[in-house]
Amino acid sequence: MSMSKSSKMLQFINYRMRVTIQDGRQLVRKFLAFDLHMNLILGDCEEFRQLPPSKNAKSAEIEDRRTLGLLLLRGEEVISLTVEGPPPPDESRAKSTATSALAGPGIGRSAGRGIPTAPHIHAQPGLAFPRAPHHRSATTSPTSRATMVN
Repeated sequence: MSMSKSSKMLQFINYRMRVTIQDGRQLVRKFLAFDLHMNLILGDCEEFRQLPPSKNAKSAEIEDRRTLGLLLLRGEEVISLTVEGPPPPDESRAKSTATSALAGPGIGRSAGRGIPTAPHIHAQPGLAFPRAPHHRSATTSPTSRATMVN
């Protein structure tokens, strides 16, 4: 079974990646997102580039480093992607699992976000769920119902 390009890329979300772009610069940091044009979003990105040695000094090339932060990189510029390391362990998950292990009073309930479980009372006509059959209420008497039928 073959994997699509997007599913191959999805497995590297949150990994530490090294991206080489057309002008020779390398960008390193957390791979956050991509799209079908291979545009990339890198978080807390750092740029590395090789500076040519000066004419006066006989030393090797100098590597220049600068911090860029959150970066949106156009897909046309990307030459290669290399995995630098796995995603870092998430501290918030570690804290939540440690605190959830303790038993305490109370019950778990939904917070009320998302799709409602019952139809909304003030829904516009035509947008609400079909009405349930009418039940007798305390305000309707059998005699008034009889007059309505006749």
